[in-house]
Amino acid sequence: MLTSLALIFVAGLSLGGLFKRFALPGLIGMIIAGVVMGPYALDILDDSLLSISADLREIALVIILTRAGLSLNLAELKKIGLPAILMSFVPASFEIGAITILAPLLFDVTYIEAALMGSVVAAVSPAVIVPLMLRIKESGYGQKRGIPQLVLAGASLDDIFVIVLFTSFLTLASGGAVSAGHFLTIPVSIVLGILVGVLTGFVVGKFFTFIRMNDSAKILVILSTSFFLLALEDWLADSVPLSGLLSIMSMGIVLNQLYPDLSKRISGTYSKLWIGAEILLFVLVGTTVDLSYALSAGVAAVILVLGALVFRMLGVYLSLTPSTLTKKERLFTMIAYTPKATVQAAIGGVPLSMGLASGHLIVTVAVLSILITAPIGAFIIEHTYRKLLERTKWN
Repeated sequence: MLTSLALIFVAGLSLGGLFKRFALPGLIGMIIAGVVMGPYALDILDDSLLSISADLREIALVIILTRAGLSLNLAELKKIGLPAILMSFVPASFEIGAITILAPLLFDVTYIEAALMGSVVAAVSPAVIVPLMLRIKESGYGQKRGIPQLVLAGASLDDIFVIVLFTSFLTLASGGAVSAGHFLTIPVSIVLGILVGVLTGFVVGKFFTFIRMNDSAKILVILSTSFFLLALEDWLADSVPLSGLLSIMSMGIVLNQLYPDLSKRISGTYSKLWIGAEILLFVLVGTTVDLSYALSAGVAAVILVLGALVFRMLGVYLSLTPSTLTKKERLFTMIAYTPKATVQAAIGGVPLSMGLASGHLIVTVAVLSILITAPIGAFIIEHTYRKLLERTKWN
């Protein structure tokens, strides 16, 4: 396992750095490194490491979402308002609807199977979006109207909405029944996730005021608390819906609100932790990509992914109707809401593992959505934000 970790870090750093030299996003090189070293290509990584790949990717997500929370404040979120709420479900609904209509025309699948495929593809990737938005935010672009914060807030809720729909459509495709009450788990999961995160942030902040410790120890406490919040989601899964990832981000927001100086110091350390976590995340995402699936899908699957993206961007545009964003800012937000990666890697293979007839096709489209949207989306975001967003000078 140690040798595999060394290979991941060396190859990820090398290819990531190489791509950056050519003004391309480093994550593209990291994903390629994972594809090449993964079980579907050279297969040189230890199976014991790949068996815990999902856990390692989740740790990386915890780090970047905590950092996002520590960088947001309530005033910014209040300023965003209704568009952030609309962004959490309208674009995904448009994309799922588009795939539900288009997939039966392109492939031999039922509408339920097409809806299931849409719920796999529709989730936006916080792993790609969050670090990019944080970098844009820290550089001062889009701050006048809180555009990076808008994308951050919407993306975190988008995943919850899509995953609940995925479980519902999976039940239907497997021959089960879904009640109207099942869809109520979406707002309940969001509200409880926020409430638990707020309470946890308050308790953790008070703990730091009563017990003196250095910032490194505080980071260990926050990390451990984040892991407990994820575990709490699993423990309550059968009885109470709760979003652990949303709780983690909410905890960071509360700490930033109550203890801004502490949050600023800790956020800087989290930025350093992200250097290693980013490599792990994207290389391991790459190991889940089976290029043979993508090659077997043909042009029809590419048309499906691209067509669905058009509807997603239309959903983003409509979500921004109540906002005061300029045309350039709306265009940037539409682009920023396209990358897919982590959710597709996590759930894309579930229908296949359950023996659904459409499982092979669903995982193929999921793989293609990663290959198309993650590198291209990241590339366009990095090369357009300076042109499309206004920079606010720091005092």
